[in-house]
Amino acid sequence: MTISERIFERLRQLDMTQKEFAKKAGIQQSTISEWKKNRTNPSSDKVLAICKALDVSPEWLLSGVDPAESRGKNQMFYTVDLSTDSGILLTEFNKLEKQERDRILGYVAAFAAMQKERKQRE
Repeated sequence: MTISERIFERLRQLDMTQKEFAKKAGIQQSTISEWKKNRTNPSSDKVLAICKALDVSPEWLLSGVDPAESRGKNQMFYTVDLSTDSGILLTEFNKLEKQERDRILGYVAAFAAMQKERKQRE
């Protein structure tokens, strides 16, 4: 089964229309129709939005395998609008060298520890 076949099978399972799916995933309805007509697969930049809209894991969408049967459970990923503060932060973070990213993660861990300590004192 292809990725697009899994998408349309899941839409049937959820009793979701292509229009509803398009709105929920933030993908143009014409793009979704093309997937169905041509049996083409979505581009990689759409995978996480599709997974969130269909409540499936990326592993299941890409391979059909979902050993943890994680559908319906909290997913361990986010879909972020790149124009938001979080999106800008992620975009810039991903441009950094590994050493610089590690340093920022160290700062984040230190801030989290300070916040936890402050809450314990309150």
